Amino acid sequence: MLDDRLTPERITVNDLTFLTVRDSDIVDETGSVVRLSGVGLGGWMNMENFISGYPGNEERIRRLLLDRLGREAYDAFFDEYLDGFIDEPDAAFLASIGIDSVRIPFNYRHFEDDARPFRLREEGFARLDRAVTTLGRHGIRSILDLHAVPGRQNQHWHSDNPTHVAEFWNHPHFQDRVVHLWEAIAERFKDRPEVAGYNPINEPADPSGDVILPFYERLEKAIRAIDHRHILFLDGNKYSTDFSAFDRRSDPLPNTVYTAHDYALPGITSASEYPGWTRGEYFDRAVVEQTFLRRTEYMRRTGTPIWIGEFGPVYTADRTQDAFRLQLLRDQLDIYREHGASWALWTYKDIGLQGLMHVREDSEYLQTIRPELETKARLGVDSWGGSDAGVRDILDPIDAVFAREFPDFAPYPWGRQPHVAVLVRHILLAEPLAERFADRFRGLSPDDARRLAGAFRFGNSVERTPLVELLREHIAAGR
Repeated sequence: MLDDRLTPERITVNDLTFLTVRDSDIVDETGSVVRLSGVGLGGWMNMENFISGYPGNEERIRRLLLDRLGREAYDAFFDEYLDGFIDEPDAAFLASIGIDSVRIPFNYRHFEDDARPFRLREEGFARLDRAVTTLGRHGIRSILDLHAVPGRQNQHWHSDNPTHVAEFWNHPHFQDRVVHLWEAIAERFKDRPEVAGYNPINEPADPSGDVILPFYERLEKAIRAIDHRHILFLDGNKYSTDFSAFDRRSDPLPNTVYTAHDYALPGITSASEYPGWTRGEYFDRAVVEQTFLRRTEYMRRTGTPIWIGEFGPVYTADRTQDAFRLQLLRDQLDIYREHGASWALWTYKDIGLQGLMHVREDSEYLQTIRPELETKARLGVDSWGGSDAGVRDILDPIDAVFAREFPDFAPYPWGRQPHVAVLVRHILLAEPLAERFADRFRGLSPDDARRLAGAFRFGNSVERTPLVELLREHIAAGR
């Protein structure tokens, strides 16, 4: 529910000015320091399996749904999904909490087809513009985040990767297309103060570490030739946790924020308590702060602003576990405030794992896909929030072979066991399950498809009240 104490009218787009970097701060045009308190809009223009419910990666499930639904019903479903996921009531709700910024992830496929590279599509720009405008009317700035690039910039599903290989770093063709797209985005939004800045690539994972800095330098020059005002928010390598590549420069890029992602282990694994033990390590506030300090060492050393572009626990529906996860989140937010860091919590809306808002349990959409959700959970098909407990009979023999034959095998980025999980759980098992998921939609009429997608509208969603109240109180206390 909207809070009358924090009405959306407290600030409007007409009050927003361009932000810029001044030493270690983000400031507005009056010189006042701005600490961004935001959320990510995950699952909207870049769908993700745990957010929307499907198995695998977005491009594949869209292809399967087009086959099962036919063009008319397919378009009806996705038009409603994209129109309803973020709209005026969502913006008003976020403003009522005190949220002042939204990181908007998007997939390059909204702007360009692989079969027609460099031929940009107006529909993607129009949809992104609509969200920026809607949020801006409620005094909320947008940070534009290219979450999935041609060739895939990392090894996981959230870059719309159907494999485990990040080919973006190997092919200049893919890099050329990203530069071309950002030039067009900069041209479109260069005069929009309600855009806080550009986040050119989400969670890059360049295995060599040799390509990321030259590419960022090239991209910065291309964008600055068109738009010198907007801040660049640059993710570190290895999923925005490794900033060693930037030490090859004598100084940071101008008007740039280097952004870390700061998921705390007790919030995203099967930990039983916090403070307490997780995977053999004791975690309390001091340990969480040490992790934050390690991940932001580059920013503090170079005197540049700190923005935590993603963080936040997942929730379990177990009150005791969720209580300690909220305590972990409270500690993280307090740490960020003490160190002058801006932040964007992941994520705003989903089907129930992590969002401030989630689809109703009794919605027709969730009832339709329930059997596949149960199979996903049983087989651990989703990387985020999934468990391997139900497939140890598959994984244990593989682990034994690797331990015997390849004991030193530690592939980038996270080592052997996560590598096997990607190949077996998140790709091999996801592929046939995606077929079954799509079968649930076979033969739906356009009206049926539109009704199912309407589950993601604000009026059909449920607030995760303890999380919302925690954010509201934290933001209000910082004013």
